[in-house]
Amino acid sequence: MAAAIAAHDWTTTLGPPESWPAALRVAVGMMVNSHFPKCIAWGPDLITLHNDAFRPILGDKQALGRPFSEVWAEVWQQIGPLVEKAFAGEATFIEDFPLVIDRYGYPERAWFTFCYSPIRDENGAVLGMIDTVVETTAKMQSERNSRLLNAELAHRMKNVLAMIGAIANQTFRSANSLDEAQATFGERVAALGEAHTILTQSSWSGAPIRAVIEGALAPHRIAEGRIVISGPALELGAKQSLTLALAINELATNAIKYGALSCDGGQVAIGWGIGAPDSEERFVFGWDESGGPPASAPTRKGFGSRLLERVVAQDFQGKVTLDYRSVGLRYELETAMAAIANAEPVHSS
Repeated sequence: MAAAIAAHDWTTTLGPPESWPAALRVAVGMMVNSHFPKCIAWGPDLITLHNDAFRPILGDKQALGRPFSEVWAEVWQQIGPLVEKAFAGEATFIEDFPLVIDRYGYPERAWFTFCYSPIRDENGAVLGMIDTVVETTAKMQSERNSRLLNAELAHRMKNVLAMIGAIANQTFRSANSLDEAQATFGERVAALGEAHTILTQSSWSGAPIRAVIEGALAPHRIAEGRIVISGPALELGAKQSLTLALAINELATNAIKYGALSCDGGQVAIGWGIGAPDSEERFVFGWDESGGPPASAPTRKGFGSRLLERVVAQDFQGKVTLDYRSVGLRYELETAMAAIANAEPVHSS
């Protein structure tokens, strides 16, 4: 960053570095030689300079030479008053401050411990501010997960047994034969087992949505390229992970038997979009089949239909739509981000 600062064109912002006030040159020198994340906001336009250690906090944001208020526009309502305090000569130190930021193209909740300190010139006038910061997201998520885990473990075995009982009851009640019931029951329990494996790896605090989907599809051994999965990183709660895994298993089973995966050339596109955590912005999940036979509604509704239509909607507190199109089935779940149990985007590099 020292080289980047030297090479940057400061003509329209701070002017050439050789004309910078001594206070700024000293502050920048101390900043770039520090291994602790630091950022400077200078002058009335809050022009930003930062060191290498600050880069991970920025994510994909480009900050050098831009106003600090633009770099962090999505959280300016929260941090703007703290910046004003620093420019008024009063430092602020805050631990584990929660913010919903957008640094990788999607909103995520993150926590920071930081200090905004005024930078004064030789006459005592405040000309800028230095932000000394460390991200504490991992620590806060760990503490939250520990609390959730204690509550989850108390109900886990009861819920699992109840779910297997319901699957068995509904499967054997609606099957045409014992052999069919045994095969279907085995597939459903296998899907449930894959979801449990993923949840166990994360101590039942939740699971990444992509891992849940891939785990549910794994037992079907679908050829590469037949299913395309796309969507931002997001962590679901334990119950919603299990429900989604079972739903994906039902959709895949139907697609293999009757839908796009029953013939050559058919494909399935799985995708989702998210909004800000704990907000009324929408979470939308879609399963789109194409290239197969026309989709038609089932003549009778068994466990799979009830799961896809009622249970998913109930556990996600949202709305489910099944569109039996001539080009293939479209299954969509829509709910508010506030209804997603964990609702934590997780960055995957």
